[in-house]
Amino acid sequence: MTRRGWSLFVALGIIWGLPYLLIRVSVREVSPAFLVLVRTGGAALLLVPIAAARGQLAPALRRWRPLLAYTVAELAIPWLLLFTAEKHISSSLSGLLIGTVPLFAAALAFATGSDRVDARRLVGLLAGIAGVAAIVGFDLHGPQLVYVAALFVTALGYALGPWILAHHLAVVPPLGAVSVSFLFCALLYSPAVAFSLPAHLPSASVRWSLVGLTLVCTVGAFLILPALIAEVGAMRTTLVTYVNPAVAVLLGVAVLGERFSAVTAVGFLLIVGGCLLASRPAALGSGPTLPPALPES
Repeated sequence: MTRRGWSLFVALGIIWGLPYLLIRVSVREVSPAFLVLVRTGGAALLLVPIAAARGQLAPALRRWRPLLAYTVAELAIPWLLLFTAEKHISSSLSGLLIGTVPLFAAALAFATGSDRVDARRLVGLLAGIAGVAAIVGFDLHGPQLVYVAALFVTALGYALGPWILAHHLAVVPPLGAVSVSFLFCALLYSPAVAFSLPAHLPSASVRWSLVGLTLVCTVGAFLILPALIAEVGAMRTTLVTYVNPAVAVLLGVAVLGERFSAVTAVGFLLIVGGCLLASRPAALGSGPTLPPALPES
C-alpha cells in the first residue's frame, strides 16, 4: 500500500471511529431525531451542489425509488436507533456492537445467494456470534438489552444498504447516490423534528460535536471513501471496518472514562476475528459480489 493509501486508510478509520464519542456527547442535550436531521441536512447542503456540478445528481434522481429504500435502510432507521441507543449504552460498546456489520453482510450474502458458505466463513460467523454473546451476556443486563437489539438492527441496516446499492443502484454515481440519500433523509425527518427542537441553545461541547459529526464524520468521510477505494481497491478498503471499533473503544475509555473489561476485550477479539473470516472471499481469487459493508456512523 502506498503512503497516500495508508494516509487515507488511517484517516477513514479514525473518522468512522470518532462518531460514537460525538454522538454520546450530542444526545445528552439534543434528541436523536434532531441529530439525524442536523447530520443529513448539513451533509446534503454541502454535497448536493458538488454532485450537481459533477453531473451526478440527475442519474441519482432518476433512480429515486431504490434510492429511497437505500435511504431508509442505511440512514433513516439505523441512525435513529443508534443515536437512541447511545443515550443508554456507552460509546465504546456501541462501536463494538456496530462492528458486527460484516457478519450481517456475510449472512445477507449467504441468504440471498450472492455468495456461498464454506467452513472458514462458518467459523467466522460462529466466532463473531460468540463475541457478541460474551459482551451482551457479561457486560450488559436488563433494559440495556433493548438498546442492544436496536444496535443489531442498525448493523443489519448498514449491511442491507450496500446490498441495495449493488443490486439496484450499481449504475448510479456514488456521490450522487449518497448526496440524494442525505437529502431524502433530511426531508423525511424535517416534520418530526419541528416538535423536538432543543428548548435551549446546546452547550459548546454539543455544538462542536454536531459540527464534527456533520463536516468530518459525514461529509469528509464520504469524500475520502471513493479516493481510498481508487487508491487501494474495494477489498482492502473493507479492512477499515476492523479499525473503527478499536478507535471507538479507545476514545470512549480515554475521553469519557468508559469501562472496558476483560470480557469486553475477549468479545472484541472474537468479533473482529470472526468478521475477518466471514467476510473474506470464499475461494482464492474470487472477489466480493457486494460492495464494502462499511458502518457509516
